[in-house]
Amino acid sequence: MITGNYPNLRLRRSRKNDWSRRLIQENSLSSSDFILPIFLIDGKNIKQSIKTMPDVYRYTIDKLGIIVDRAIKNKIPMVALFPNTNKTKKNHIGTEALNEDNLVCKAIRYIKKRYNNEIGIMCDVALDPYTSHGHDGLLKSGYVLNDETIEVLINQSLLQAEIGCDVLAPSDMMDGRIGKIRKALDKEGHEMVQILSYAVKYASSFYGPFRDAVGSKGLLKGDKKNYQMDFRNSDEAIREVALDIKEGADMVMVKPGMPYLDIIKTVKDNFKIPVLAYQVSGEYSLLSNSIKKGLIDKNSVLESLISFKRAGANAIVSYYADRINDLIK
Repeated sequence: MITGNYPNLRLRRSRKNDWSRRLIQENSLSSSDFILPIFLIDGKNIKQSIKTMPDVYRYTIDKLGIIVDRAIKNKIPMVALFPNTNKTKKNHIGTEALNEDNLVCKAIRYIKKRYNNEIGIMCDVALDPYTSHGHDGLLKSGYVLNDETIEVLINQSLLQAEIGCDVLAPSDMMDGRIGKIRKALDKEGHEMVQILSYAVKYASSFYGPFRDAVGSKGLLKGDKKNYQMDFRNSDEAIREVALDIKEGADMVMVKPGMPYLDIIKTVKDNFKIPVLAYQVSGEYSLLSNSIKKGLIDKNSVLESLISFKRAGANAIVSYYADRINDLIK
């Protein structure tokens, strides 16, 4: 690398004025870079706070307009739906995932009827919101079964696609599920439904508040290390992404976000495919609580989000999405 020498070269010259800094900035954010997660609950006329996630709420279907209206006003391209399923509807095999009147299906119908295609809908494909043991698939002797789980995920994907979901997001980490879901979708005439694969999802300690939000935290039996990735590994991420691309993924996700910026960059450098980052609940709550306590400045949120873009992420799933226009002013 060839560069100049001081004093002929003074890099601070370009940093002196705001207009100059803006002129040469290498990365920027807009509302188009974000996906907004929405938590759903049963009932009517409820907007329920989540104790472990400041300023994030659960919504009944009839109150979805509050959050979706704001997302559209802020020009957010897509929302992601996550259900807090009533415990009475959960069982060992996650039957509620295939109920055409479950929370996610009701929310899809509501959003499509009210907003048509003004905003995209992303739906999680996994069983953890519906199982009594809190795992993403069918459990036998403490081990999540792979092929048997995929058969359920195929039916869950087809149901969501038929109701009107735009982007299916398998987050279960079963081997081979992308190819089988893609084949089933195409066979049933849903060839234009996109698949965003959680190709690189680590067995992380940063998911706690999310599990609280969807009501699976107290139910989880054991851990998810026999199917989610080991956080010590990076080469394995390349193999996971390569497999999912070959099977038909349109986009891939790296989850969590900030602790895995190196993985985002590695994936982006190795594959010419849209790469998304998930700023997960633990990251969000750590930042939000630290800001509320005055430990760090609120501009730390913008700094964290820019780090995803700098690493190569095309878009970010973030609980800050509905406030992004205030953050990037």
